Amino acid sequence: MTVATLPTPRTPAPPRAALLALGFAACAAAALAAALRAPLATTVLGLIAFGVLHNVLELRYVAGRFAHVLTGRLLWTALALVTAIVGCRLLALRVPEIVLCYGVLAAGLWHALPRRWLAPALAGLAVAAAVSLSWPAYHFVVLAHLHNVVPLFFLWEWSRRLPGRERAVFRAAQLGWVLVVPALLLAGVFDPLLADGSAAVVAFAGTPESLSAPVTPPGLAAGLRFLAVFAFLQAMHYVVWLGFLPRYAPDAAAAFEQRVPWLSGWRPWALGAGAALVLGVLFLADYGQGRTLYQAFASYHAYLEFPVLLALLFGVRR
Repeated sequence: MTVATLPTPRTPAPPRAALLALGFAACAAAALAAALRAPLATTVLGLIAFGVLHNVLELRYVAGRFAHVLTGRLLWTALALVTAIVGCRLLALRVPEIVLCYGVLAAGLWHALPRRWLAPALAGLAVAAAVSLSWPAYHFVVLAHLHNVVPLFFLWEWSRRLPGRERAVFRAAQLGWVLVVPALLLAGVFDPLLADGSAAVVAFAGTPESLSAPVTPPGLAAGLRFLAVFAFLQAMHYVVWLGFLPRYAPDAAAAFEQRVPWLSGWRPWALGAGAALVLGVLFLADYGQGRTLYQAFASYHAYLEFPVLLALLFGVRR
């Protein structure tokens, strides 16, 4: 089954894939250096500086590029479920959030799959939900890392506009930073360079253990490696949503502005910067409360990706 795509307005030709690959390599080298020497500071300060703005721009891209997916009954169902998830996060209700998470996935499968595939897909989803409910701590660790891997799917889809050989070069570069670098980190290749670098943020953000717990599987001795992986992928996540896609996918922004004209031009950037400033004050005053509030409302951009990803993977039923 072919992947459903959105017809897009004519856009300027992207630069050669080799230049884009070099750009990603340079960003990955800088992100890796920061993640190795100061993973806690990279995670905390990156979240304060770029977290809110990347939420706004990511939602703009997804809602514009994939307007044919996020529409009608699916959109309203997903919004209702994610709004309930926001409430769960504010109230620290982990089990209900897991159930609602799988509800969003089920809605996406219902929209994306042919009827003959629904029964086995939903059965598999039920098994996955049972595993998540049995080990909720692992569920949220996987979810945190998975969100940072999501840009690979959007970059993969974006690269379809490149010619064959150019596309292969571009996709190889993405696989390098999304999969190869984290694998090397987890294998311990960079251990001689790894340090916690926590002094800069522990004073106001909490203990190293509390800061790394959401991204480290419980009971593992290699916690610092997982933290470095998260810090690295989070930094590259921001590169994609704040740098690459706003620059090289103007068609998505144009489609969003047609859909939401009152939030066009400079307004998304101003909205993201203003909200980041307000939340940054809360982060500095009480990092724990600021993080809780951020993660609650960040649920919209994190969970609304699920139906879109399922549409990319399986195609959308016409």
